[in-house]
Amino acid sequence: MLFPLPPLQAADTGWLQAPEHPPVQVRLLQAGPFDTAANHYPALLQVRLADDWKTYWRSPGEGGIAPRLDWQASANIADIGWRWPLPERFTLLGVETQGYQHEVDFPLQLTPVDAASPLTLEAVLTLPSCTTICVLTDYPLQLTLDPTYRPGEALYHQYQQALSRVPRPAGLVQAEPLIWDKERQQLAVSLHHPRGWQRPAVFVDELDNAIFSQPRLRIEGERLEARFRVSSWDPALDLASQVVVVTATDEGLAEELSGSIAAGRLAPATDGLPLPLVLLYALLGGLILNIMPCVLPVLGLKLNGLLLGSRSRDQVRRPLLLSAAGIMLSFWGLAGFMLALTWSGARLGWGIQFQQPGFIGFMLLVTALFSLNLFGLFEIRLPSRLSTWLATRPSRGSGGHLLQGMFATLLATPCSAPFLGTAVAAALASSPPVLLAIFTGLGLGMALPWLLLALFPGFVRWLPKPGPWMLRLKWLFGLMLLATSLWLLTLLQPTLGNTASGALAALLVLLPPWSLLRHHGARGLLFGLAGLLLLGALAGGTALLTQSRWVSPVRDELAWQPLDPARIEREVAAGRRVFVDITADWCITCQANKIGVLLREPVYGVLQQEDLVLMRGDWTRPDPMITDYLRAHGRAGIPFNQVFGPGRPDGRELEVLLSADAVLSALEEARP
Repeated sequence: MLFPLPPLQAADTGWLQAPEHPPVQVRLLQAGPFDTAANHYPALLQVRLADDWKTYWRSPGEGGIAPRLDWQASANIADIGWRWPLPERFTLLGVETQGYQHEVDFPLQLTPVDAASPLTLEAVLTLPSCTTICVLTDYPLQLTLDPTYRPGEALYHQYQQALSRVPRPAGLVQAEPLIWDKERQQLAVSLHHPRGWQRPAVFVDELDNAIFSQPRLRIEGERLEARFRVSSWDPALDLASQVVVVTATDEGLAEELSGSIAAGRLAPATDGLPLPLVLLYALLGGLILNIMPCVLPVLGLKLNGLLLGSRSRDQVRRPLLLSAAGIMLSFWGLAGFMLALTWSGARLGWGIQFQQPGFIGFMLLVTALFSLNLFGLFEIRLPSRLSTWLATRPSRGSGGHLLQGMFATLLATPCSAPFLGTAVAAALASSPPVLLAIFTGLGLGMALPWLLLALFPGFVRWLPKPGPWMLRLKWLFGLMLLATSLWLLTLLQPTLGNTASGALAALLVLLPPWSLLRHHGARGLLFGLAGLLLLGALAGGTALLTQSRWVSPVRDELAWQPLDPARIEREVAAGRRVFVDITADWCITCQANKIGVLLREPVYGVLQQEDLVLMRGDWTRPDPMITDYLRAHGRAGIPFNQVFGPGRPDGRELEVLLSADAVLSALEEARP
């Protein structure tokens, strides 16, 4: 009875691995019986790549070659249809490629010469795989296909999944004529999608003499324009009248179409905000950074230092100019750092260094040492000979003032104040000269108060004269820096653990009273504690008088779910609204939005409505998916909030600083 049943195990080559190149494995399986209607055998070619190894798409880009299959020694095979799933884009050392990382399943469709005869595949798969080096490996494939084979449910599901990732012939997407501008060496592809565009990507298959780089995209309702820079070895390249294959993808969409290229002239690209406006945003964003709670103590310390000793114009102007120069050097250094990471293929965003525990630990050490120094716990004294030598040098103290400006810049980077996010997003999406210009604008904005004081040093004369009050002010600045240290410690808590974080926090809190007791005795400690209690009472009274503006639930009990871009369209199609919140523990503006708007009535109550799906992306630690989502929406910093719904399927982006009226208006607009 069992003899006539079809085999239960798949026709399978087993996993093949070249001894000289173990990071890559391949396997070929028969994925079903002979399809008489389509006249082919379904098969699945599986590739698994360890670590950061990648392989390529049929159109690999500026580097690499596509995988190929030599099957000429096979029996009874007329053709093999190789189906290519959607690729990813990669950039390494400025070279753009298109392909797959970690794993990929290629559906194959084998057409027999004679459907009534056995089919045997004898082939060699030549597979390129690359990291910073590239390896070309041959894998022999031998497989006899059974026309009656029935796959198990798991294998059938794998094959259908692989097919679902292959773009279909265009059905929804329509294309305008493709325009080739020979003078600019650019190709413009304009596509229409009746449902509008969300997070599109466009690929153009390379030609023998032309490669198409990652395009600049501009969305206007249902219309999407993709501008490709074309590179070629042929100096007389002319794409007019040639036919290319265009692949368009979006959330829930993957379609291919062919288009003929027509010669024409393209207007300069106008995507995004005009550069002068972006530079103005950069200037304003940098200026606002000075009032952030992490940066304000540094500016205060600088002014406090200028009040000590002589107050001649040169002695006031020179330290301020050096600190401003330190700010500018820091922003130029950040620009160079981001350019280097971009060329290496890294995903970038504003404040990314605060995703690294090592950087947070370094900043915690610096702020804690500054704070404890202000409390008088220790003083760093140079040897007398070295002090005398420095005092006689013309460049006395230059390094310290430069470092003070650079230190203020580092503390400012987790703050995505109004105007700043727009400028940084434009910078990361622009050419290197534009990126450098925007970061220069950010630096000038942050250095502006320092420069104004340097230009008009007489203003310092209007400040109070030095006296005992300065020692008390030094303690105030120490408390502000101590608060910054404790905030940085909360960011390190997941890394250090509760016990170590609690012990370190207790040490930081107890050291200032101990210093007060050591320097001023019990009476000084009592006066200090009384002063703290008085400040606490004043803060508490102010809080009570303004509680209607900030009181919110103690705990966030909203039903947040992890950000899933692919799910948003499905929820909207089902008639539900989606509220997206991308935040991070180190983002001060995010916490202000949370306390001041999201966890406060009336927004808090509305966010609990049944037809509302809440999605949160936590960017506290690096997450490529969240970074890609931000960049797809023209953002490089957070906070970022967006509302989707049947009434607004394309989504509405909210302002950086949320307001209750704006959130409620967007949620109402998204209703069916």
